[in-house]
Amino acid sequence: MTEPLRGDARRRMAAAAVVLALIVLAVVLAVLLREPAGTPPQPATPSSPGASTSPGAEASSAPPATTQPSAPQPVEASTETPEAGQNPVQPPATVPPVPVPPPAKDGGPGPGPDPVPPAAPFPSQLTSQDLTVIPNAGRVVALTFDAGANAAGLPKILSTLSANGVTGTFFLTGNWVEANPGGVGQIVSAGHRVANHSMTHAGFTGLDDGQIGQQVRGAEQTILAAGADPRPLFRFPFGERDARTIAAVNSLGYVAVRWTVDTLGWKGTSGGVNAQAVADRTLAALQPGEIILMHIGSNPDDGSTLDADALPDIIDRISAAGYGFATLDALLAP
Repeated sequence: MTEPLRGDARRRMAAAAVVLALIVLAVVLAVLLREPAGTPPQPATPSSPGASTSPGAEASSAPPATTQPSAPQPVEASTETPEAGQNPVQPPATVPPVPVPPPAKDGGPGPGPDPVPPAAPFPSQLTSQDLTVIPNAGRVVALTFDAGANAAGLPKILSTLSANGVTGTFFLTGNWVEANPGGVGQIVSAGHRVANHSMTHAGFTGLDDGQIGQQVRGAEQTILAAGADPRPLFRFPFGERDARTIAAVNSLGYVAVRWTVDTLGWKGTSGGVNAQAVADRTLAALQPGEIILMHIGSNPDDGSTLDADALPDIIDRISAAGYGFATLDALLAP
């Protein structure tokens, strides 16, 4: 009985081995059939511990290098400080528009040659200066009158100049011209020279170049409209200027004219001044080419017009010293 049982066991084992071999073969065939044809096997790449991989990912790319953050650069401290006068001046000055040439008509001639630049409005040696005397003038002085407040002293000044056959130079603000519409005509008809004293009498060192242009061009336009041409003579309000503002005024076609002596008549009797002191101060500075600064308006506190009152004595004493009188056009002689 034992022999037949052993034979059956051997047959069952052989059959199981065949079945197992067939299963293995089927698995191998299935794997081979799923591999795409012509795709070479990818070499295994060791992965770092804990890194997850996904099918088809290329593990050969190196991780990006770590960049050290750069040290913060120091920020330069601002040195800008606000200055007085940066707000737009009031009333606003109007700048004349720049004329634009009309386009050429169809079939007409094209644009002509570039125009010849105009001659310099003043001698080049006067640039970058705020003149305190008339250079090489000889024994003459220039009487100059600033007008920025009222016109209280104007009738007496014009009468004195006319009686003595003397001409002067009048620096006018645009505001004064607008407030005294007949003043420019009176000055010009009497043969005197008109000059530019800004639009609103603003301190120029507190203005940018654009505001300086508004001040100068605004006054220029206002004076031209009143019948006089102030170019190319300019005086800084308060005498306030520096190299930048002088250059800005020069670029607008004006020479800056200061003064040799300020009579201080504007201080008025309330400031401890009288007509005799005004004349004495003027004569003490007498020299060839002297530029004398006086004012048309009255003192706002006491109403005095000391420059107008002292003018007859000033003219007499300067003439007695052997000096003549000239307008500031003497600066423009070649």
